[in-house]
This record gives sequence, C-alpha cells and structure tokens, in this order.
Amino acid sequence: MIEPEKPSSGAFLSVRDLRIHFDTDDGLVRSVDGVSFDLERGKTLGIVGESGSGKSVTSLGIMGLHNSRRARITGQIWLDGEELIAAGPERVRKLRGREMSMIFQDPLTAMHPYYTVGQQIVEAYRVHHPEVRKKDARKRAVEMLDRVGIPQPDRRVDDFPHQFSGGMRQRAMIAMALVNDPSLLIADEPTTALDVTVQAQILDLIRDLQQEFGSAVIIITHDLGVVAELADDILVMYGGKPVERGPAATLFESPEHPYTWGLLGSMPRLDRELQDRLTPVKGTPPSLINVPSGCAFHPRCPYAELTGGRSTSELPVLAEAAPRHHAACHLPIAERHRIFTEEIAPRL
Repeated sequence: MIEPEKPSSGAFLSVRDLRIHFDTDDGLVRSVDGVSFDLERGKTLGIVGESGSGKSVTSLGIMGLHNSRRARITGQIWLDGEELIAAGPERVRKLRGREMSMIFQDPLTAMHPYYTVGQQIVEAYRVHHPEVRKKDARKRAVEMLDRVGIPQPDRRVDDFPHQFSGGMRQRAMIAMALVNDPSLLIADEPTTALDVTVQAQILDLIRDLQQEFGSAVIIITHDLGVVAELADDILVMYGGKPVERGPAATLFESPEHPYTWGLLGSMPRLDRELQDRLTPVKGTPPSLINVPSGCAFHPRCPYAELTGGRSTSELPVLAEAAPRHHAACHLPIAERHRIFTEEIAPRL
C-alpha cells in the first residue's frame, strides 16, 4: 500500500494533485485535473478564472459536497494534518461547518426559504453543539448577525431570507458560515450580483472577520479586482488546470502566463484615464469533455505559434519562473518577459 504524501509543513490546508471527473452521457467531464496548492492559517488564497475553469468544483471538492456516485475524486486534501478524501463522508460531514465552512454564491438559493434566518443559524450551530440549549443558540445567532453588521439583529433574526436585501442575505450567510469559528472559510463568488458599494462592504467584512478568527480563507472569483483587495496568493485556473500560481503582488506586477495577461487586460482601471476599450480574451473557454491537446489555452493564445508546435502537442508543466511563482507555459521565460514588457505592460 502506498502511503499518502504528507502535507507541506506549516500549511493548514494542502491540496495535492486533486482531480474531480464526472461521468455523463456525453463523456467524461474533467472539471478539475491536477490542482495543488498550500494555504496557511491567517492567509488568503484567491482562485480565479472564467466560468467553467474548475474553481467552484475545486471548492466543493474540498468541502466534500460532490455526489459520490457521480464524481470520481482522486488526489489528497490535507486539513490540519488530516487527509479528507480517504477519511470518508461521515468524517467530512463532522468537519464541515465546524472546521471548514463555505459562503455560497447565491444565498437566496443556499438558504432555505421556509425557515427564518435565525432558525438556520441556530441549526448550523447546534448540529455541532447539541448540548447547547435553543435559547442560548438563538442568542449566539443574534450575536453573529450583529457581528456581520445587520441592524436590529434581535428583530431581524426572525425574518425569512426573502425579507433581506441581497447584501444583507450575504451577511447572514457569512454569519451562518462563521457561527462555529471555522479554521477554513471558502467564499465562492461572495460579491456576485451585489452593487459596488455593497461589494466593498462584504470584502471589508471578510477581511475583518478573518483577522478576528485567524481563519485560512479561499476566495473563488472571476474578478481580479476582488483578489487584489484580499488575497495573499493567487491561483489562476483554465480548463480545469492551474496555469499560474504565486504571490498576489508578484502576479499583478509580473504575470507569466498569456491567459493571466488576458484577464488583467480585461479588468478596468480606476487609477488612470481610460484611453482604449477593454480588451477581452478572444474566443471561448474549452469544453471539459474535449479539452484541446497540449496547452488547453493554445486555441486562444496569440503566442502559441512561437512555441514550435509544442503548444498543440505537449502539455505544459507548472514550473517555477521566480521564487514562489510558477507558470505552465511553453514560451521560454526570457521570451515571456520580453512580450510582457514590450507588448502587455504598456496596455495594463
């Protein structure tokens, strides 16, 4: 029997070669195909990419929320020294909500419409603290609603989700996620469909609560502006695979992968006058059933022809381009730096 690889020392969460595939009538969907990263307590990892890149599937895999009959999950997920994939669903269920918790993209569908917000927070608390009386659990729910900035929490605790605004529902979802003081918090598109002012409030709230609880945080988003605000490190995904990983400051200042260049080029800037229209990444994301051979990004990459055919035939390896900064690209590092300096950076 092969012993599982131990997590990196110091990392609270270590993901190793995670693969999540789904059998469908059309074929095998390779939603996540070899993701690895480490996350320490008190740090934030941003996972970015277009829709269909595998971001949310990765987070649901960590939480153990995939249907075990449909999903093929391999690799390793170490949480505080415990491997979760081999642990079994019952053990993961005990950890979920207490040691690790999740803020879902749409709180209106994630929260039950027939129960009050308070009842749902109370249930999330008592399932891990069955000895606590309902009266005390309700007091805890009111405290959490107050902590996340909901006015009149002692009254709003008895409201239903539909009686909350979008921003307030998201705050209530955060209160529910944090009611058991989890060590790992995953936020899946936490600011989608919220106006800009509310987005800023939610991001500030997540940052403040992280400092208070010392949690490790994963932010799942397609918006690089969100990770620029919160993340210590960034993982860029494309076609189910990581294509770039590194410290947030390094990745914004000197990105290594053409796909990351495209994401940065499509992000509006507020610190300079708008000279040209935003430049979208041309083409569409690949089918995860028929992922292109070689580098999955090559059909959309303006520089694929500079690799001597390797982009279409050879899968690039996530290799170190600088200390703690890795990229999966066939372009030589010197060529990538030249292209970025001469062509990309002036447009960003």
